[in-house]
Amino acid sequence: MALDGIVISGIVHELKNSIAGGKIYKIYQPENDEICIVVKNRTNVGDELKNITKRLVISANASLPLIYMTEQTKENPLTAPNFCMLLRKHIGNGRIADIEQPGMERIVEITVEHLDELGDLCIKKLMIEIMGKHSNIIFTDNDYNIIDSIKHVSNQISSVREVLPGRKYVLPPAQDKKNPLDADVNFFMNHVLEKPFTVSKAIYTSLTGISPVVANELCYRAGVDGALSTAALSMNNKEMLFKCLENLKTCISCRDYFPCIAYKGYEPQEFSVIKLTMYGDVKADDSLQSDGEYLKAFGEISTVIEEYYRVKNVVTRIKQRSADLRKIVSNAIERTAKKYDLQRAQLKDTEKRDKYKVYGELITAYGYSAKPGDKELVCENYYTGQEIKIPLDPDSSAMETGKRYFEKYNKMKRTNEALTELTKSTGEELDYLLSVKNSLSIAASEWDLVDIKKELAESGYIKRRQGKGKNKNEAKSRPLHYISKDGFHMYVGKNNFQNDELTFKLASGNDMWFHAKKLPGSHVIVKTEGTDELPDSTYEEAARLAAFYSEGKTNPKVDVDYTERKNIKKPPKSKPGFVIYHTNYSMTIEPDIHGIKEV
Repeated sequence: MALDGIVISGIVHELKNSIAGGKIYKIYQPENDEICIVVKNRTNVGDELKNITKRLVISANASLPLIYMTEQTKENPLTAPNFCMLLRKHIGNGRIADIEQPGMERIVEITVEHLDELGDLCIKKLMIEIMGKHSNIIFTDNDYNIIDSIKHVSNQISSVREVLPGRKYVLPPAQDKKNPLDADVNFFMNHVLEKPFTVSKAIYTSLTGISPVVANELCYRAGVDGALSTAALSMNNKEMLFKCLENLKTCISCRDYFPCIAYKGYEPQEFSVIKLTMYGDVKADDSLQSDGEYLKAFGEISTVIEEYYRVKNVVTRIKQRSADLRKIVSNAIERTAKKYDLQRAQLKDTEKRDKYKVYGELITAYGYSAKPGDKELVCENYYTGQEIKIPLDPDSSAMETGKRYFEKYNKMKRTNEALTELTKSTGEELDYLLSVKNSLSIAASEWDLVDIKKELAESGYIKRRQGKGKNKNEAKSRPLHYISKDGFHMYVGKNNFQNDELTFKLASGNDMWFHAKKLPGSHVIVKTEGTDELPDSTYEEAARLAAFYSEGKTNPKVDVDYTERKNIKKPPKSKPGFVIYHTNYSMTIEPDIHGIKEV
């Protein structure tokens, strides 16, 4: 979900109420394409005016352009880049005079007043373009002459518009779109809904600032399928769509915003400053659910953006950092699974070995009746009492054929014995690799990946890093820690090293151990602290944790085994995280951890 023009209008409204009139206190550039502006302003807090400090983050990152206010302090580099130094020189102590949005474009125009070297009042402008890979932060004078920009765009990069010092700043091409606030019924009926597109696409390709998400929301409110062709719309459908557009225009004009995030389960899907009713009802914090679609409302759009991208950034960053590991594990799983299937097929072939043993015995007993050149021996199987036909080699005697049957039996018996051990070993290896895959899916930090990488190196799947001493950062990865409603501490291993540590070092004999039944997953330990019997609710919460942090996370129900820690054994020379147990109970539970307090 990119920031569309409607979200930008909400941000501009928020910035006007928060930092307009404020003094720029600090400017720094934590990233090549990102600046932070610290603004001090006086605002009403209760019945009195107080000085407040606001931090504005502006990012022109091609993959994730953003503008929002935050309480978090970003790192200030020791050496400021040239663009940052230029801003400090011109507007370092300036006052934010105004904040506007040209039309409904994804552009924010910040006007700053400052005094020049002679003490005269000057006006400068920051033009912030939030436009995907074309995003930019452009610094101009009051006549829109470009002083500099965080990204230079020459005519070799873009034949449409140059962004270089000394050039005149012009708005990006409008792409034949109309400001939705100016769209009347004639334009909507005769232009938008006459396009040979789906209804949703016709709307967002015709109106500035409306994204596919908002277009689909308008269709949902109008009771129209957004994937339907515009040619299939009835007049009633068209009138309902325009009515919904009018309601949206009223919300924007009156600044009646509804900052929200749409969730699917615990995963944020979209966000907006209008109510995305197509995602269901608004849920309070204490009623979020593990499945289904719903909305969560926020007080400020900046909080929405920060929360949405905080979750998305963690997932994206970890996926990027773990890409190599996931590829290694995926390839190993594929290779091991093929080997496992082949071994099981070969093992299944050896199950008919007893047939050859019986053939040999029956030929030994009845072979005297066979004549030279016979192709089969018909006799009674004294094991079953039924008649049996045994194939013979017409070029050999019956006794020689019987001897070959015994040889075949003995060979298949040896193969069976070898394959039984080999298949068991390969199956355990496959289970182990699937457990590593599960660990990668729940890794939440780079330190978790360090543990997994070390584990794979020790297991021989990747080369060990050459180096002396222990990496001082390795200890930063910690198991997940929860507290049940009844006050019992519950720990969840995020990888196999942590699973072993929790089960065999942290846990004592009477502590409870939980694990998803016959599924790769985390070990969950509940510290009983000498209690004879845990409350039922704690059993259920621990089981929900074991189900959620397993490969069965997406299943509606998961079987979970649980037992006392003293019943868990680790076979010698077994893989990390591998345990055996023979005494246990089981329960079926939903993989839903909402409401369980994390420490």
